[in-house]
Amino acid sequence: MNGLEFILNLYNMQHIELAEKLGIKKQNINMWIKGKQNIPKKYLPVLEELFKISSSYFQKELSDLDKLEIQKEKLKQDLQPIVKSHQQQFVSNEESEYLVEVPIYDKVEMNEIERSIGKAKLVARFKAAIEIVDENPYMDTFTLIVELLEKAQHEAILQKTIEALGHYLEVLPDWINSDEAQEEFESEIFEVFDDHNY
Repeated sequence: MNGLEFILNLYNMQHIELAEKLGIKKQNINMWIKGKQNIPKKYLPVLEELFKISSSYFQKELSDLDKLEIQKEKLKQDLQPIVKSHQQQFVSNEESEYLVEVPIYDKVEMNEIERSIGKAKLVARFKAAIEIVDENPYMDTFTLIVELLEKAQHEAILQKTIEALGHYLEVLPDWINSDEAQEEFESEIFEVFDDHNY
């Protein structure tokens, strides 16, 4: 879906209303939404100011993640949430690994959308991992991961083993550790890993 169309729907704004605010004809708005005409650059800052949303969203086809980010910005405007506290969260990407302070808001809706955004990012990364090669030789591994997530994601042993594997394969840095019991668990399981390292 075109960004402008999604934003207008989200804000319950009719094409004619936006056209009036911009001092142009309704047909221009229709042409922008249908992709028959680009939004002239002079209107992008106006749209950005009007909706308090980055101009980068208005002309593109939106992903599910883009839609969530836009909804988050609208919720911020509507609810004016206050950050009650912060929670540390480990973030890993191609460039680096680090802890970030994630805000915890006083409004449930804001925390829910933040969680939805985090989940959408994880799904996108998982999909990208599966699609690294056309005929992925590790599909059995991905199938097993999905089975574990469906049937045993609340088992402590699964979390402990995955964290240990993350440390063993140096995917997680040593300084990210859930607790002392995890360190003891890892020292024992590393011996097993070392004995069976192919």
